[in-house]
Amino acid sequence: MKRHEDTENINLGFQIAPMIDVVFVIMLFFMVMAGAVKVEHELKIALPGSTPPQATQLELPDEITIAISEDGSVTMNEEEFDTAADKKLPRLTGDLIKLKKDADARGSKVLITLQTEEQTKYERIIDVLNALALAHIANITFTVGSEEL
Repeated sequence: MKRHEDTENINLGFQIAPMIDVVFVIMLFFMVMAGAVKVEHELKIALPGSTPPQATQLELPDEITIAISEDGSVTMNEEEFDTAADKKLPRLTGDLIKLKKDADARGSKVLITLQTEEQTKYERIIDVLNALALAHIANITFTVGSEEL
């Protein structure tokens, strides 16, 4: 029986070997993670004021309003173009092509607002859309009715 009592009362003391293992595992973890940290000068950031002044100027798009009235007449920026009898709209198409080429040369976009009245014939709207397609203009906004301020 004495042997059983001796094993219960034995104080093993502080075990240093498991503690050393834990310290080495933690040290290994931090050594591996230290290589994954990026150095700050490698980050690609641009601070305010560090860009050249030419790059900060943005080209604003050209905004054009094309209005189609109930009788079929077409106006661009309040200047009357082809009559209601002209189905192909040659003057409007020619001016839109020039406008698009000029905007492409400047690197800006052309934005068109197509404003029609409620009783405008769809055929006339399609004629204007065909003219816009010939000029390769795709940024078109539609409004119906007159804009009142």
